[in-house]
Amino acid sequence: MYDAIIIGAGHNGLVCANYLARGGYKVLVLERRGLVGGCCVTEELWPGYRISTAAYVVSLLLPEIEDDLELAKYGYRVLPRNPSSFTPLEDGRSLLLGPDAELNRREIAKFSEKDAEAFPRYEGLLTRVAECLEPVLSQTPPDPLPLPASWRKVGLGRRLKSGKQALDLLGSLKRLGEDLPEAIELLTGPASAILDRWFESDVLKGTLATDAIIGTFQPPSAPGTAYVLLHHVMGSSGGERGVWGYVAGGMGKLSEALADSATRQGVEIRTGASVESIDVVRGRAVGVTLRGGESVSSRIVASCVDARTTFGQFLRESDLPEAFVRAVKRIDYSSASLKINLALSELPDFECRPGKSEPGPHHRGTIHIGSTPEYIERAYDDAKYGEPSAHPVIEMTIPSAVDDSLAPAGHHVASLFVQYAPYRLRSGRWDDRKEEFADRCIEEIARFAPKIRSAIVQRQVLSPVDLERTFGLTGGNIFQGAMPLHQLFSLRPVPGWSDYRTPIAGLYLCGAAAHPGGGVMGACGKNAAREILRDG
Repeated sequence: MYDAIIIGAGHNGLVCANYLARGGYKVLVLERRGLVGGCCVTEELWPGYRISTAAYVVSLLLPEIEDDLELAKYGYRVLPRNPSSFTPLEDGRSLLLGPDAELNRREIAKFSEKDAEAFPRYEGLLTRVAECLEPVLSQTPPDPLPLPASWRKVGLGRRLKSGKQALDLLGSLKRLGEDLPEAIELLTGPASAILDRWFESDVLKGTLATDAIIGTFQPPSAPGTAYVLLHHVMGSSGGERGVWGYVAGGMGKLSEALADSATRQGVEIRTGASVESIDVVRGRAVGVTLRGGESVSSRIVASCVDARTTFGQFLRESDLPEAFVRAVKRIDYSSASLKINLALSELPDFECRPGKSEPGPHHRGTIHIGSTPEYIERAYDDAKYGEPSAHPVIEMTIPSAVDDSLAPAGHHVASLFVQYAPYRLRSGRWDDRKEEFADRCIEEIARFAPKIRSAIVQRQVLSPVDLERTFGLTGGNIFQGAMPLHQLFSLRPVPGWSDYRTPIAGLYLCGAAAHPGGGVMGACGKNAAREILRDG
C-alpha cells in the first residue's frame, strides 16, 4: 500500500514524487518505457553517439527545484551557449545573437542600425513582462469563472482565495505602468505584428519569430503566438536569465538527477511498468492495474501523462461527469513538429562562416534554417492543407560543439526540430513519408552547408506519429495539449479544473497537461505536489 502512485517518470512526475516523499509520503513511480525521463532522455542510439532524443535544451527549470532537490549533487549541470543563436543567409551574410549586448549590436547593425538600437529596448520589455508573470508559473491558478454547481462545487474559501490571486496578479501587472498595453498585446496578440512594429530587417524578425512557433501548429501571424516569445527571456537554469543551455551529458542527466534525488528520499521507481487502468471505487482513486493484471493500491494517484490518455484510456467514461468528458474531448492537440537526430562525422561547414575542424561560435547555439517571416508563413500554408512544408522551418542544435562527451572524438551529434509536419496528412502515412521529408530537411540545410549530406553517419526520424507512439504524446503534441489562450492558466486542462485536482477524488494531474503547460520547467509537478500535500 502506497500513499501515492505517480503514472509516468517524466521530469514533472519525478519532481512531484520528490516533493511528496519530502512531505512524508510513500511514493511509487511507474514508467512504461525502460528508462526514466519521458521526453527528457539521453539515449545511445548508435555506439558512441549519445542523443537527447526529444527535449534538447533547458532554461525554464525552476531554480527552487534545482535547489530543493539538490540536483547539482546528483550530477545535473547546465552548459551555457554563447552565442545562443545563428542564422545563415545564402548571400554570405549571417546573424549571431546571444547574451553579449555588444555582439548583438554589431551583428544586427549589419542589417539595420535602427534595429540594433531597438533590440535592447525590445528585450527589456520582454524581460519586464516575464518578471511579472514568472511567479504565476509556481502558483495554482485561480478559479474565477461562474461555472454552474453541476460542473463543480467550489466552496467559499476557494472563491475568496481565487479573488485574492486575481487581485495579486492585477497588482503585479500594475507595476508595468505605461508598458501595460504592450504587455497585454504580448500575452494575446500575434508575434508578427509586434516584430513588424519593433524591427525592419527580415533576418532579425524571422529569427525571433521561430521562437513564437516552436511546438505550435500556428504561423507567427496567429493571435497568441507572441506569448511564446516570453519563454525565451524566462528562466535562469544555470544561473543566468534567459540563457538556454545544454545539460552536460544530455537531457537525460536531468532526469537521472531527479530520479536519484527521489530515490534518496525513499521513492520507488519501476520502469517497464505500463499502466492499464486507474482503479476507482465509489468515486475515489484507489490504485492502478498494470498491463498483465497486477494491481497496486494507493490512496493517491497522480498522472504525469496527458488528459486524453488519463481520462480517455485509464478511466471509464462512466466514472466521470458527462460535461467533463465532453470538455476533455475538446482539448486541442494540434501538432506539426518533427524531430530528426543525426550522428555526424564532422561539423557542418557553413559557407557564410567557413570552418569545420573546431567548433566555432556559430556551432554552439540554435541554428535557424528558413528564418524570414514570409518563409515561415509559406511553410505553414502547406501544413494547414495537410502537407509537410515544401520548405520546412528548422532549428538545428549541435550540443557536442559544447559537450564533447556526446560523440566519438572528431564526430558530433545534431538535433533538428522541424516545423511544419502536420500529424494528420492529406494523403499517405507518416511511416511511408517521413524519410522523404527528412531528405527535404537535409536539403534545406545543404543550401547553407553543402557538405552536410556526406557528413551524416546515421539518422533517426521521429514523425508526429512516432512522438505519439514513443512518448505517449497525443497527436505528437510536445506540450501535452496545444497552448493557445483558451488552453492556458485557469483554462488548462479544462475550465474549472486548473488546480491539479480532477472529478475523481484522490486523482490528480501532475504533468504538462496542467498549468503552466509544456517546457522543461518542473512547475506542473511541483505545484501538483503542493496541492496533494495540502489535501492531506
